[in-house]
Amino acid sequence: MNKFIGCILLGGCLLAVLPLWATETDELGIIKKNYRNILMLSAGKADSLQADFIRIKPETEMSDQMVVELHQRYPFDLDKIKGYLKKQVADGSWSDINYADTKRSGWEPKLHAERILELAKLYYAEGTDYHRSEIVSRVIHSALAYWFSTEPKCRNWWYNQIGLPKTLGAAFVLLEEQLSAEEKQAAIKVMENAKFGMTGQNKVWLAGNVLIRALLQNDAQLAKAARDTIASEICTGRKEGIKDDWSFHQHGPQQQFGNYGLAYISGMSFFSRLFQGTSYQFDRQQLAILHSLVNEGYRWIIWNRYMDVSSLGRQFFHHAQVHKAYGLAFAAADLGLKGFPKAGNLLVGHKHFDDSDYTVHRSKDWMGTVKMSSNRVIGTELVNEDNLKGYYLGDGATYFYVRGDEYLDVFPFWDWRKIPGVTSYEDVAPIPMAKGMKTNNKTSLVGGLSDGQRGMTVMELNRDGLKAYKSYLFADDFVVCLGTGIQADTTLCVTTSVDQRLKEGELLVQTKSGWREVIGKESFAQKELRFFHDHTGYIIIGKDTLVTEVGKRAGRWCDFMKMYKPSIVEGEVVSLHLRHGVRPKEARYQYLVFPGSSKEKLEKFDVEKEVIVLRNDATAQVVQVPSIGKGYWVAVYQKKEIVVAGKIFTPEQPGVYYVEHTVQGLKKKLEAPFKLK
Repeated sequence: MNKFIGCILLGGCLLAVLPLWATETDELGIIKKNYRNILMLSAGKADSLQADFIRIKPETEMSDQMVVELHQRYPFDLDKIKGYLKKQVADGSWSDINYADTKRSGWEPKLHAERILELAKLYYAEGTDYHRSEIVSRVIHSALAYWFSTEPKCRNWWYNQIGLPKTLGAAFVLLEEQLSAEEKQAAIKVMENAKFGMTGQNKVWLAGNVLIRALLQNDAQLAKAARDTIASEICTGRKEGIKDDWSFHQHGPQQQFGNYGLAYISGMSFFSRLFQGTSYQFDRQQLAILHSLVNEGYRWIIWNRYMDVSSLGRQFFHHAQVHKAYGLAFAAADLGLKGFPKAGNLLVGHKHFDDSDYTVHRSKDWMGTVKMSSNRVIGTELVNEDNLKGYYLGDGATYFYVRGDEYLDVFPFWDWRKIPGVTSYEDVAPIPMAKGMKTNNKTSLVGGLSDGQRGMTVMELNRDGLKAYKSYLFADDFVVCLGTGIQADTTLCVTTSVDQRLKEGELLVQTKSGWREVIGKESFAQKELRFFHDHTGYIIIGKDTLVTEVGKRAGRWCDFMKMYKPSIVEGEVVSLHLRHGVRPKEARYQYLVFPGSSKEKLEKFDVEKEVIVLRNDATAQVVQVPSIGKGYWVAVYQKKEIVVAGKIFTPEQPGVYYVEHTVQGLKKKLEAPFKLK
């Protein structure tokens, strides 16, 4: 009975517990068995989440490891498998793979490794004619021989040390009993490319690959060291990894929810299952941290199984919002967590991720987000030819969702200088490249304040000779967007983008005679304008010209994600932006966005009664929205006395404040001073 495993309930999860007399060999054997069972799960019966996911058409060009592993959950495509068998040449390579590829992202030889893993799973999967097939076995060993003899190397270190060993390592564990002594030594040599080191998710990836080598070598001491290295990253408060506000950072102080962070939570959910039934399993505190990362972090950024654009990092892949949301849903399910419905919102509230200069507002019917940057937080990065046009992504980008797919795959058709919410230069020249691969906003005056249900997010923009003060007040049914102090000494026109999304129905403008459709490109210069498109209303206030563009656009994915093959795609876009002119000195704007609204509600909305802007200048922006409280939301950019409704408010330092009138005068109810650096 020395193989008996008992069970206890820990942190809401049923975990196996080894008896005291279990040996190290027993434990490694259990881990290997767990590994194989997890790998083969995708070839078995589909649960409801799996069944829902596989309705999505698979991708044909992939670079993101998370997406690659997600696609391993699809049922076997036997027609594609037949192609593998037919296209393999005598030396074990495949005729349709470019082994001379030099791309740093989407490197084609990795397809060879992925096919080995897919064929290994097919070999062991029951229910097809290929189960334990000699033909499949012969193709696998031929493919292994080619890889071991040629040792393909990528210009990007990540593939050599992480991506390839991770994919091939899974195949090695699955095929261990089928490997000859020579093949096993060659497999171990591949795994030796990964060594302990680095930080954050890179550290976890490398340790996971070392773990596979330990399993192949039956080295319990090395396996324990790998497990401890992995578990050491289940903590908060470090420069990289899980932050105190439950966002995730990598490559410096940079929000990486959908890139490294998603790989992290997916990997940790995998390891939590892998180590079950052994002394390696995560403890109660470690599981609690992982659960909190999902519940207090990731739940905020998913809407109807679409991930917020501002959480994608540099990975603007095709269908990225969908794939990354499903990747998270599977990871959460593996951790025993639920709550990522395909439709409907289970989380209502307002949260500012202070460590990441990032705000999420969730009402019952819609979600809105703001992504900023500062001298503390990196706005975006350009790495391995990913995100070639994303220079302005951290300059106050705003996205508004009702369904969730409003911006799905819009990126080839974007004017990347007019990312929604951003103030920037208008130019036909190429988009600037992120200096040093990363972009920063040269100011500390960035932050947000929340009462849990509503909030105000503000930023000073100070980049490339352009300055502006921007704020976003999220009420229950609308968002107040203010800009002021806009100045630049350049011959280029300065613009602020109100929105730029996929066209879904007509863009309508309200006129004296009623609503009419906007066609093509039009300019509007009246004091107040009302537009409606795709369940979202816009009220534009001010003297600057508002330009709308509606219609077809063409573009290429490879222009901003180099991994894609050159190919023209077409789509229809609706865009609204304000023009502040050349060399503006003190330009300003005010507009309201009404997600999840209707034309009727927009018609009836009384701006003067519902939105009271008391101040909008470079010293402060002061707004009152009576429907959400009698107080005033105040963004303070300079430490000066401020008159609010006839009363003096003296802030201790610049920041965001919520103040109310009392018998004693103005009183601070909430405050979020800027983290001055």
